[in-house]
Amino acid sequence: MKIAIIGLGLMGGSLALSLKKLDFVDSIVGNDHNEEHKKQAIELGLVQKIADLDEIKQCDVIFLAIPVNGVISTFKTLLGIPKETTIIDLGSTKEIIVNSVPPEIRKNFVAAHPMTGTENFGPSAALEGLYEDRVVVLCNLEDSGDLQASVAKKIFKALKMKKYFMLASEHDRHAAFISHMPHAISYSIANTVMKQENKHNILALAAGGFRSMSRLAKSSPLMWEDVFKQNKSNLLEAIELFTNELDALKKDIEDDNWENVNEMMSQGKTLHEILD
Repeated sequence: MKIAIIGLGLMGGSLALSLKKLDFVDSIVGNDHNEEHKKQAIELGLVQKIADLDEIKQCDVIFLAIPVNGVISTFKTLLGIPKETTIIDLGSTKEIIVNSVPPEIRKNFVAAHPMTGTENFGPSAALEGLYEDRVVVLCNLEDSGDLQASVAKKIFKALKMKKYFMLASEHDRHAAFISHMPHAISYSIANTVMKQENKHNILALAAGGFRSMSRLAKSSPLMWEDVFKQNKSNLLEAIELFTNELDALKKDIEDDNWENVNEMMSQGKTLHEILD
């Protein structure tokens, strides 16, 4: 199996490192719009070579590890690929991508979102094992070709990922709560501190709690602007519901209603009975 990866940053680079370990993968080529990323990907051994579009279109599997807008624009360049080719995107929002696939290549296409990553980006951030034991969501798989669905499931199983299946619209609403909203909050926490006159003194006290809450603010603003834009309505709903919870807590603190404060924290604590 010959694989191409378009986008050689954290997700694409980490994918390449894991795919290299699979016995059914013969070769991995790649490309990226960033010239420095191309150079780094070769130096780091993430891919065997930088391939042009013609070579990429002849690969058995083409991964799109790029922002949502990039995925949509790339579809146009992949028209005319062989009917056996599998295209798998790794975008953080799915509905707009699924709705943008040209009918000519819809059977070629599998919409996937590996629920993994770090706050770092670029080829140097690539980590072997990033995908292992993580969830991958496969959306609207009934619209993909039988061969393409089978190929995608085979690859993600070999990467030791846990597969979940749902509609793209369901995925986007769920992702707004567990991924997109936390990033919005993290950026807001970071900016709240940075706008204080004595921010350096405040940050001198930063310990595990603050570092954990603000860690996501290290993520690429360019990528997350794209995600926020594409999942705007779901994100706004999640932020509003979060704001309601925070406002209720603020009111209870103002009113010295410590019983309610304790109850709120006790309810929140039960989350980790599910996660753990």
